[in-house]
Amino acid sequence: MLFADLGARVIKVERPGMGDDSRTFGPFLNGRSVYFDFINRGKESIALDLKNDADRRCFEALVRKADVVVENFRPGTIERLGYSYERLKEINSRLILASCTGFGQTGPMSRERAYDTVIQGLSGIMSMTGFPEGPATRVGTSVADLTAGLYCFGAISSALFARDKTGIGSRVDISMFDAMITLLEHGVMEYVATGRPLGRLGNRHPYIAPFDTFQANDTSFVICAGDDELFVSLCKAIGKPELAFDELFLTNEKRTLNQALLKKTLETVFSEHDSSYWIERIGKAGVPCGAIQNISEAVEHPQVRARNMIVESGGLRMPGNPIKISGFADPKDRAVAPRLDADGLRIRREFGA
Repeated sequence: MLFADLGARVIKVERPGMGDDSRTFGPFLNGRSVYFDFINRGKESIALDLKNDADRRCFEALVRKADVVVENFRPGTIERLGYSYERLKEINSRLILASCTGFGQTGPMSRERAYDTVIQGLSGIMSMTGFPEGPATRVGTSVADLTAGLYCFGAISSALFARDKTGIGSRVDISMFDAMITLLEHGVMEYVATGRPLGRLGNRHPYIAPFDTFQANDTSFVICAGDDELFVSLCKAIGKPELAFDELFLTNEKRTLNQALLKKTLETVFSEHDSSYWIERIGKAGVPCGAIQNISEAVEHPQVRARNMIVESGGLRMPGNPIKISGFADPKDRAVAPRLDADGLRIRREFGA
């Protein structure tokens, strides 16, 4: 979808009859899957049965002229269909084959089935998410799916650049599990430094304080005072400049060690006014802070509108493209996601299949 947004021609090859599984996923609007439409805008669709000789000829005609083939079969499947990377290179030596799978093309789990939540659980990120007294918790979006897709986008871009230099295509191998390991960040830091796994910390940062959610007299809000200077500014903004010179809070290391006491002290002050009052005061002092918005508030935020981050596709509002590049169009209205095999006849004629 990102490549389509940036002007590439993207042809989605789907199974005849039912197409991509996500066509059956809710929510639905006017009989169409919002799930499918959100991630398939701007693409063309052709239905091909890769076990059918005529459809195989059509697929090979597409491969012959393609820059990239992206697939997410389980490892071994595309080879069983007769389309190993070696075979595809025979058809098109400049081709880039990008495979995005649960566990990658190698390793003892390479052939295992995987969905986002399976990967979140195995990666350790669920063990870090939530509050200490609560259970391991799934991140609130399909972060393993999305991260792997983003890595795939970057890898393909790099492979295309390399091909321009060498004239040779390549195989891209992206694993959801690998992608999630790279996102563990603090968890791996703690393990490497201490030999202990980092547990659930709620909303606070493990190594910076105050860097957390704080309760005002109405709702919670976020403060991220990432260094000593910002902490001094925060203390002045809330009318407690002496806190910055308290021996317990004098450095970030001490504030982190005493974060529970610091949070209690700050929330005693914050209980005197509502969150909007504190966000305004603290923000004016140059300390990063903000409200905790729900989805509707985030979607309707003026910054989102200013950045064209909610676009329309076939009358459906959806997230826009965060990649802003001069010279590349970023229209408000986007091409609609395709009906199954909507472009099949035209594509067959175009490619002589």
